[in-house]
Amino acid sequence: MRSNGGCLFAADPHVTGLAQPIFWTPQTDPAAIILQDGHALSGESHLTLDGLRAHAVQDRGAALLRLNLNGERFDVSLTGRVEGDALAAVIPLDEMTPDRLTALGRFWSGATGRAVLPDPRITPQRLQRARQMLRAIDARETGATYRAIAQFLFPQHENDAASWVGSAIRETTIRLARDGMKLVRGGYRALLRRPRRER
Repeated sequence: MRSNGGCLFAADPHVTGLAQPIFWTPQTDPAAIILQDGHALSGESHLTLDGLRAHAVQDRGAALLRLNLNGERFDVSLTGRVEGDALAAVIPLDEMTPDRLTALGRFWSGATGRAVLPDPRITPQRLQRARQMLRAIDARETGATYRAIAQFLFPQHENDAASWVGSAIRETTIRLARDGMKLVRGGYRALLRRPRRER
């Protein structure tokens, strides 16, 4: 293309970052399903690559597929040459193995026409907190005080000057801003994993 100097880009330079399709690697996202050539171990029905491609909403050829299975989105990474009729899932044994197994269970349900359980990584509570963190960060970047942020995020709570210093809302607001900064500085990838308690 003349407009891009004849170069191939991983992303379309004419489309904003908000509209670009993002494929996370399986090393980063435990919900990215890894498939390879496999052997059917029984006479029962098995998934095929052609069968999955019928559900593709995006197809990056030999390496990546984005599927819509029963209304749920799944990203599939194909490893090696997938030539046979049967497929096998690859589950790396690492700290994200439990998350990978959950993702594979959801994928199997969708691929076989069963109901898919909700993704346990983004609970409504976690999503709400992430929104509050980003709002707190945006407000801090414009110079807003913690108290002003609290008045916006928690309008139902009193935070008058006399009680502000020792209030629980003050501590919550400071934590939201602090944790929001972690998200902005690369910690957002933690949202790809199920919440874990600090050890």
